Amino acid sequence: MLIGFDMPVRGALATPETIARLAVEGEAMGFGHATFSDHIVIPNDIQARYPYADTGEFPAQARGDWYEQLTTMAFVAARTTRLRLVTSVMVVPHRPAVLTAKILATIDLLSQGRLTVGCGAGWLAEEFAALGTPPFAERGTVTDEYLGAFRALWTMATPRFDGRYVRFADIVFAPKPKQQPHPPLWVGGESAPALRRAARLGDGWYPIGSNPRFPLDTLTRYRDAVQRLRTLAGEAGRDPSKITLAYRCARHGSAIEPRMANGERRLFAGSAAEIAEDLRTLRDFGVAAVDFSLAGATLEASLDRMKRFRDEVIALV
Repeated sequence: MLIGFDMPVRGALATPETIARLAVEGEAMGFGHATFSDHIVIPNDIQARYPYADTGEFPAQARGDWYEQLTTMAFVAARTTRLRLVTSVMVVPHRPAVLTAKILATIDLLSQGRLTVGCGAGWLAEEFAALGTPPFAERGTVTDEYLGAFRALWTMATPRFDGRYVRFADIVFAPKPKQQPHPPLWVGGESAPALRRAARLGDGWYPIGSNPRFPLDTLTRYRDAVQRLRTLAGEAGRDPSKITLAYRCARHGSAIEPRMANGERRLFAGSAAEIAEDLRTLRDFGVAAVDFSLAGATLEASLDRMKRFRDEVIALV
């Protein structure tokens, strides 16, 4: 099981020096991957509902500067040798399909095959409008097409694709990615459409456990969702065992209420030993990667949290 941590791409910690230190030292500590979130612009007036808060409000602290995701990953790739680089997640419709496939292939080559593409359809309608993307209401179909276009570009000697939103033929797309057949595509999201997308198109499923509309914050809820994923994959003619299971934990420890009303314990609540036990349980269930938010108020506080997590949790796993 790979254990990952957030890379700060916004706020006071988002500086070249801090990002480089966290990447190099996180790799030296033995973390398996770093995650990079994705916004290109933050609208001043947001009416869209943020999926990962009970109130639906986009966090005030997230409204400032924001480094571009893929550029930051290339920066980190140059300073590390083993750390995997995970988009968490890349909003697929934000960037043109052919250009995005080229950037991702280049990052995979420059990193010697360390890229994982976490991908989603997005939620922030006002950002879609500012970027001039295809219509926000069609983002699910756009995402499906773009993922198909990525695979065509990455795997076909003479790529061609004839969709509604992306078309190409008679082109050379080279070089191909380092990983064969291509970097893994982990589909994010917890809703029914996201599960269907993961089942049909994903190399992995990469949900966040704390979506209040579709919570996956207990072992029972998570196992039930995985069973739905596997059923959908079988119905789509795919081998469910070929879909990697990954999990993103936005809050852990004392930051969350340890018990539900029915008495069931929430995943990653409580002590370091309890968090380690949850990781062992998910590992034995087949989960290949879990990442945590370990950022502190400063660089030194972040490094301290990462070291303590390594010593108190990962060491027990």
